[in-house]
Amino acid sequence: EYNIDGEITDNTLQFYGEYGLSDKTTLIVNLPLKVVSFNQNVICVSAPCNAIKNNETSLGNLEIGLKHNFYKKDWLLSGQFSVEANTSSFDANSGIRTGYNAWSFIPLFLAGKSFDKSYLQTFIGGTFRTNKYSSNFKIGGEYGRKLGKKFWLIGFLDIVKSLENGNVVLPASNLATGLYVNDQEYGGFGFKGIYEINNKFGINAGLGGAFFGNNVAKAPALTVGFYKKF
Repeated sequence: EYNIDGEITDNTLQFYGEYGLSDKTTLIVNLPLKVVSFNQNVICVSAPCNAIKNNETSLGNLEIGLKHNFYKKDWLLSGQFSVEANTSSFDANSGIRTGYNAWSFIPLFLAGKSFDKSYLQTFIGGTFRTNKYSSNFKIGGEYGRKLGKKFWLIGFLDIVKSLENGNVVLPASNLATGLYVNDQEYGGFGFKGIYEINNKFGINAGLGGAFFGNNVAKAPALTVGFYKKF
């Protein structure tokens, strides 16, 4: 654990969509717009002494992928492969980075099962990155149950463990902010809620924490979203 020299606010406006190319194959697109600010502490000998304010609004790592279902009986078994493009930005003066300076390749195996008023979904896979970043192993899942006619309560677990096989050299300013550095890993957990306004529209919200972490922000993640079904 270490403290950064200031305060970072990291917000993401995310446009996520899934489109069924066929009964078994789904196209996945994720477009993250990052809004990051860094109020950096300064050393001064006389008052007033104000923090240096740095702001960056830019794309994160654009993701596109395919998910294909190959078994559909008691359990749903699917494979997914997605690619995150090197579309992020980096400001060397402030150390603000909006994504990994690498291309990422993410294969996943997914298994799920539905019950009367609940479901279980799990995944296992990894991430392989270019530019000498470490790869990682990931596993997790979620269990959701419908409460009433329109509300879903979901608990989730998400574990990412670095393989520590990369030796990328990052600028000192980037290491000082800790944004998208190498060997990031965590064991995350949390809850999500989904409210179905009608058959086509709904809203969701989630709160995630962690029981361990390395090179990641020691702060909970709050998400709020709106969806539409076609």
